[in-house]
Amino acid sequence: MRYEEFTIEGRHAVIEAFRSGKTIDKLFILDGCKDGPIDTIKREAKKHDCIVRFVTKERLNQMSETGKHQGVIAYAAAYEYAEVEDILRLAEEKGEPPFIFLLDNIEDPHNLGAIIRTANLAGAHGVVIPKNRAAGLTAAVARASAGALNYTPVAKVTNLVKTIEDLKKRGLWFVCADMDGTPMYQLDLKGPIGMVIGSEGEGVGRMVKKSCDFSAAIPMKGDIDSLNASVAAGVLAYEIVRQRIGDAGMGR
Repeated sequence: MRYEEFTIEGRHAVIEAFRSGKTIDKLFILDGCKDGPIDTIKREAKKHDCIVRFVTKERLNQMSETGKHQGVIAYAAAYEYAEVEDILRLAEEKGEPPFIFLLDNIEDPHNLGAIIRTANLAGAHGVVIPKNRAAGLTAAVARASAGALNYTPVAKVTNLVKTIEDLKKRGLWFVCADMDGTPMYQLDLKGPIGMVIGSEGEGVGRMVKKSCDFSAAIPMKGDIDSLNASVAAGVLAYEIVRQRIGDAGMGR
């Protein structure tokens, strides 16, 4: 299901968005504002475990498209989120070992969209993003995915580390892209796998990296030391694809 509305402004509109079941990625409220409708919005946000940011009036004015924000602006998801279970179920239905992208600190919508596109083309069964420090499924992400959001489920989780630990119990193992890791061509990347990608600037967070079984370095011969996050995701994903194709070709 797609949502037609991506930015929602005004107290009544935001309250109705919550109550109608729309997925709200982020909520921005005028700092210091306290009254009945705002208190209602805060309660709805807490009930739906929504991220709330308290910002200045100047910031809200900059964000506003209508000029009538009434101290509150919500960002609604352009697409509904899946559950991690949906991703595992898709792998099971296809009779394939799970292949999941997990993204840490990917806040640029164009990067997120491009990575979802790559995930679809590489045959991954889904993408997992954290609730904090991540772009949501906005219209910009949908455009950058070039239609892949129609086919590749994206799950949003509260704690990426806990999700990794839970998936390990289901038989998955995890590799993260890290420039100090083992060259990716030296790793066995077959079987049920989660591939973790961090941002170009910050990389994978310390605790998330610690939760992974291996770190994979992408060989680089140039004069700069990092790839764009979506490019890194594509390079590492297709090494996994290469090894999975070899696995299938040998009847494993």
